Amino acid sequence: MEAHGPPVVIGIGASAGGVEALLRVAEGLEPDLPATVLVVLHQPAEAPTVLPQLLDRRSALPVRHGRQGDELAPGTVLVAPPDHHLLVADGRLEVTRGPKENGHRPAIDPLFRSLALEIGPGAVGCVLSGLLDDGAAGLLALVRHGGTAVVQDPEDALYPSMPRAALGQVPGAVVGPATEMGATFSQLARRPVLGSRRPSRRLAHEVAASRARTVVDDPDMPDGPPAGLVCPDCSGPLYDLSEDNMLRYRCRVGHAWSEQSLSSQQDAGIERALFTALQALEDKADLQHRIARSSSTRGSTRFAARARETAHDALHSAALIRDLLADRKDGDTA
Repeated sequence: MEAHGPPVVIGIGASAGGVEALLRVAEGLEPDLPATVLVVLHQPAEAPTVLPQLLDRRSALPVRHGRQGDELAPGTVLVAPPDHHLLVADGRLEVTRGPKENGHRPAIDPLFRSLALEIGPGAVGCVLSGLLDDGAAGLLALVRHGGTAVVQDPEDALYPSMPRAALGQVPGAVVGPATEMGATFSQLARRPVLGSRRPSRRLAHEVAASRARTVVDDPDMPDGPPAGLVCPDCSGPLYDLSEDNMLRYRCRVGHAWSEQSLSSQQDAGIERALFTALQALEDKADLQHRIARSSSTRGSTRFAARARETAHDALHSAALIRDLLADRKDGDTA
């Protein structure tokens, strides 16, 4: 007779290079896997996706998009729809358009935190190929609440940044190539699920913050001091949720940012601001040249000279900004 223990739920997160990794994982999933598999892949909100169909062709398990209220049935693979987080609540799937995390929806951290809160020791979190560090913070929360971490070998990943960030937070994770993940999941899913961890107050709040319709009525949340930084998504103040060697921030409405993701978003914002300034300066120079020509035609030499000087100053400033942009590009490719 089979033992009926707590459920086992496997969460998989991937980003750049993740489709190839997920296909390799799908090929290794065993038909009798006694666990539900939940998949999050960073993807554009507007773009249609055929990821479930692609995975279904390779997998011995049925694969489809997750739907609100789906049961967590063992032997099924549920994929996050575009522009929706996947969460778990009361043994069922929650598909929500809650605040973006690390600039993404779906994001990996909300899924892992949800598994930490709801599944605890029966949760397995897996980070595959991707850029930056989404998944690292959630994986740490999952392990701290008794779950197990699995990370694709960075040498096996097309983009090793996410696996390396995950290993930086959870160095004791099970590491291996994507082709071996199916066997690893089967071994982990068949282990006795022992123990339990009481969810932390912060974890419960962060999972609630990822839900679209939840109002967190707690004046002490977010649970951290003001960071003196601005949320790139809503321009609200960010609060510092950092711990140990992990920098993290969240605004009051729920947008969350990791160290690398916030830095990348700030870089993008600076570049947009520089291009906006460059456009304004070159427009100004063009207008001043026109004013100079018009003034010369009317015989207003003093106004013409002043306009040409203003145009020269604007072009000089524009050249400095072009140099800054060129230096930033060179730094990105170094």
